[in-house]
Amino acid sequence: MEVTTTGRFRVYRSPRDGDELLLLELPDERIDWTDPAVETDADDAYSPTYVPQTGYGGDLAERVSALESGNEIEATLRWEDGDPRFAAVTVRDRTRFRFVGAATGLFEAARETWRATGDGEAIGSRVTYGTDGDPNAVLYVFAKQPGARDLFDEFGDGVVPLDPLLDRLDDETDAPDAPREVFVLRPLDEEFVLVAIALDREGLFARTMRDTYC
Repeated sequence: MEVTTTGRFRVYRSPRDGDELLLLELPDERIDWTDPAVETDADDAYSPTYVPQTGYGGDLAERVSALESGNEIEATLRWEDGDPRFAAVTVRDRTRFRFVGAATGLFEAARETWRATGDGEAIGSRVTYGTDGDPNAVLYVFAKQPGARDLFDEFGDGVVPLDPLLDRLDDETDAPDAPREVFVLRPLDEEFVLVAIALDREGLFARTMRDTYC
């Protein structure tokens, strides 16, 4: 029996072996897992689906092959014998994610953000500005977790969704509508994981981050 479903999704590279994408379905209402007052299960709010990226034809093949980690899409999935495949896909937002698992030489603004984080607080943040005085990025620092938990891997695998941070940016900054670029760094010589959100993926901040760390 064939079933189709349509929804909005955030694209991730699949943490599993194989040529597939991980799609996190986006909830209708914003959910902020960084707010202690909000009690939610990210797995329920951002339902994951693994979808093949190859084996399509024509225009659909081009659209699917061009998808990048971080893109927000509207897609129709066709389920055949319990396995999903793309039936249609449209990119709504070309935001892009980049993950750097062994970063060195971290820039000073990131270290300052961590030093300014209060004792016992797990998250710190700040807005950075370009030489023209306009905001160009938002930085978040997250304390590395004790034990076996690896927050960097959880960001990369979609276990901890990045969308609430993007939602915060829309709410808290007078940002342009250009697609973002999100850099998730695990510094080798720091006690935190950095999420740096460039307001414009074609802007100077994003280009500098790519040239330096990617």
